[in-house]
Amino acid sequence: MGGTLRVLLVGGPMYDPLYGRIGEFEERTGVRVERVLSRDHPDLNARIEREFGSGEADYDLVSTHTKYAPGQRRWLTPLDGDLAPEELAPFAERTLELARIGGELYGLPRNLDVKLLHYRTDLVGSPPATWEELLEVAARLRSGGLYGFVFPGKESGLFGHFFELHAMYGGRMFRGEGPPAPRINDEAGRRALGLLVELYRRAAPEETPDWHYDEVAACFREGRAAMSTDWPGGFHLYEGEGSRVRGRYGLALYPEGPAGRFVYAGCHSFAIPRTVRDRGAAVELLRFLASRESQAHEARFGTLPAREDALAEARAQAGPGSLAARRWELLEAAREAAIIPPKHENYPAVEEAIWRGVREALLGRSGVEEALARTEEAARRAAEGS
Repeated sequence: MGGTLRVLLVGGPMYDPLYGRIGEFEERTGVRVERVLSRDHPDLNARIEREFGSGEADYDLVSTHTKYAPGQRRWLTPLDGDLAPEELAPFAERTLELARIGGELYGLPRNLDVKLLHYRTDLVGSPPATWEELLEVAARLRSGGLYGFVFPGKESGLFGHFFELHAMYGGRMFRGEGPPAPRINDEAGRRALGLLVELYRRAAPEETPDWHYDEVAACFREGRAAMSTDWPGGFHLYEGEGSRVRGRYGLALYPEGPAGRFVYAGCHSFAIPRTVRDRGAAVELLRFLASRESQAHEARFGTLPAREDALAEARAQAGPGSLAARRWELLEAAREAAIIPPKHENYPAVEEAIWRGVREALLGRSGVEEALARTEEAARRAAEGS
């Protein structure tokens, strides 16, 4: 086959283990894979926007996500003509549906992300059943260098917590078809944002507004937090030699709100852009990265595979009664509580408007009601592209 494929990949502790397998692909096919970038999604998305938007891009495969792909659709190519129905059969139907835009498949699913509650078993007797109970326990445990609860204070991590809590307090942020103009200035919004503000003031680190997922996870692994939430892909870090909480933490489903339990979720995927030079080789790399072997490999580090066969293999390898086995049970239950953002090209701008508004309230620059009113209006304009 030969040649070189230039790729842009999402990077970080939850994603990098898979890329160690690329050498096997290169040896098998004779195709060299040049990883031009392997960074977090904000950096990756900025690179895609800049280079594809200016016409400078010359890539053969990119990482994307089902909430970002609609806005990148003009630079991507449908995959339906490349993949036979039997190749797609092992994938969970929900992940395939998330990867479709207008009925066409624009990405091959990598994993489904849903979060679990992480808690220190030596500090918390049992996981809290409600968010009010979590706040009470977290505030009581906040002492010196120990934080009761840690959470992201910016970007999609902060939006996600607000989105979940808004739903758990009975809100419905996005309604119907068309531009994703949210409704957040309501009772559910007041309760959700009020809780986040209280968690920040009474239980979380002062640096929270500057923290994304990785900083939050590191804080918990270093033994400086009693509770947190995290995605599946970081599990290997909690169990690794550098973890100070190994053997001293448990996993649980989220606490519930008055309207039940909801978990912000999404699906990572691989896509082939319009700039692809050797489509045959790029499709082979796509197949390789989303193969049963690759997804089973990632699952050993913690991810929830998009493929049911890889998930079954991972579950079979978990020892009966182990934390790993319990985790698979919880993840399968959590995916039933998943809430998915709308698929719309303007959605990322809406999400940004919301997290920025929520962050203003955390920082004390505006009250809860003022923040909600301003944020809803800013998000409405973003939804309409104005």
